[in-house]
Amino acid sequence: MDLLEQILINFANYAWGTPLLFLLVGGGIFFLLYSRFMPYRHFKHGLEVLTGRYDDPNAPGDINHFQALSSALAATVGMGNISGVAIALGVGGPGAIFWMWITAIVGMATKFFSCTLSILYRGKDSSGKIQGGPMYYIVEGLGKKWKPLAMFFSFAGLIGCTPMFQSNQLTQIIRDTILADRGWLGYDTIYLADSALTVTGFRLSDIIVGIILVILVSLVIFGGIKRIGLVASRLVPLMVVIYVLTVLYIIFNNLVDVPYYFSLIVTDAFSGEAAAGGVLGVVISNGIRRGAFSNEAGIGMEAMAHGAAKTKEPVREGLVAMLEPAIDTLLICTMTALAILMTGAWQLSDVDGITMTAVAFEQGVPVVGAYLLILCVLIFSITTMFTYSYYGSKCLNFLAGAHNKHYYNYFYIFTIFFGSITTIDMVINLIDGFFALMAIPTMTASILLAPKVMEASRDYFARKNRGDFDHY
Repeated sequence: MDLLEQILINFANYAWGTPLLFLLVGGGIFFLLYSRFMPYRHFKHGLEVLTGRYDDPNAPGDINHFQALSSALAATVGMGNISGVAIALGVGGPGAIFWMWITAIVGMATKFFSCTLSILYRGKDSSGKIQGGPMYYIVEGLGKKWKPLAMFFSFAGLIGCTPMFQSNQLTQIIRDTILADRGWLGYDTIYLADSALTVTGFRLSDIIVGIILVILVSLVIFGGIKRIGLVASRLVPLMVVIYVLTVLYIIFNNLVDVPYYFSLIVTDAFSGEAAAGGVLGVVISNGIRRGAFSNEAGIGMEAMAHGAAKTKEPVREGLVAMLEPAIDTLLICTMTALAILMTGAWQLSDVDGITMTAVAFEQGVPVVGAYLLILCVLIFSITTMFTYSYYGSKCLNFLAGAHNKHYYNYFYIFTIFFGSITTIDMVINLIDGFFALMAIPTMTASILLAPKVMEASRDYFARKNRGDFDHY
C-alpha cells in the first residue's frame, strides 16, 4: 500500500470518527422525536405528491417533483447499492447491513428536514437565478455570518460530488467480467521481480473505458439539470426494475434461507464476529458509512437536487425526498445483501467491491447473471455521473459565481477518467472523507433550523386539512 493510499485511509477513518457518527445518527433520531414521527405519518401523502397531482407548472424551480426524485435517486440508487453493499459485507460482515438500515430509518427524517429547508430557504446566485441546497439554506436561514459554513460545504462538495467511485467500479466490472478472460487488459509495464510477476503503470483497458465514459457523460452533463432530470426520469425506473427483478430471482431461489440471513444480520450487528478483526466498532462505523454513501441522508447532495423542484410548498418536497432512503437502502440494499449472502460471495477473500456482487449474480443466475449486472451497473453508474455533475457545479456556483460554474464540468470529466485508472482503496477513502466533511455543515444547519421546518409543516397540514388545495 503506497503512502498516498494510507494517508487517504487515515483521513477517511478520522473524518468518520465517533463525533460524526453521533451527528448523523443522533441528528436523525432528534428529527424523528422532535417531529413526533410526522414524516412517517404522512408517507402516503408523499406518494400522492410524487404522482404529479400537486405539480404547479408556474411554480419557481426547474424540474417537477418526480424529476427531482429521479435525479436524486440517480445519485443515491447506484453503485452504493451494488458495490457499496459488497464493501460493507467485506469489511463489516453481515452486521454492517443492520447499521445501514438504521441510517435509512433515521435518514428518512433527516431528508425530510434538509430537503424541506432546501425549498424553504432558496437563495439566488450571482445571476439572479433561484437555487437550493445546504449552502443556500445556511446563509438564508441562519444569516450571513454563517456563510463560512456554507463555503465549507461547497468546498467539500467540489471533491465529494465527483464520480470517481462510479467510474472506478464500472471499469472494474468490465475488466473483471469481460476483458480479463480474453486477455485484453494491456499493461504499461510488466517485469519479473523475486520470482513473482509485478505490474506497474495503468491498464490500457482502463484508459480506454475511462475515455469512453468521459465522452458519454459529457454529452449529457453540459445540458444542465433539465436534461439531467429528463434523462434520469426515464432511466432510473428502468434500472430499478431490471436490477430488482434479477435480485428477486436469486432470493426466491433461496427463499427458505431468508429468515436465517435476516437473523445473521441482526445478531452480527451486535457481536461483530464477521467483521475485520472481530471489532464491533468496525461493524457499526462501516455500516453507517456505507449507508450514508448509499442514501446520502445528511450529506447534503440530495438537497441540491430537490432545491431545483418546481414548487411553492417546501413540505411537499421534503415528503418526496424522504421516500429515497426507503427505496434505496431498506429495499434495494437489503436485496443486494441477501443475494451476496445467499450465494456465499461475501466469504471469498479474493474478491471485493463490484466483483463480489458480480460473483453473486454469476452464481445466482448462471450464464446471464454477470451480464445483467453489467447492464444494471452501466445504467446505475452513468445516471449517477449525470446527477453528481449538477451538484458539483452548484458548489462552484456558490463559491465563484454563476459565470464560472461551467468550469466544474471540465474538472468533473477529468475525475471520471482518474477514477477509471486508480485503485478502489484510494477512491472510496477520498470520497468517504469528503462526504463526512459535507455532512458537518448540512446536519448542523438542519438541526438549528428544525423549528422552522416544524412551523412550515404545521401550517401546510393545517391548510391541507381545511381543503385549501385539492391540487397545487
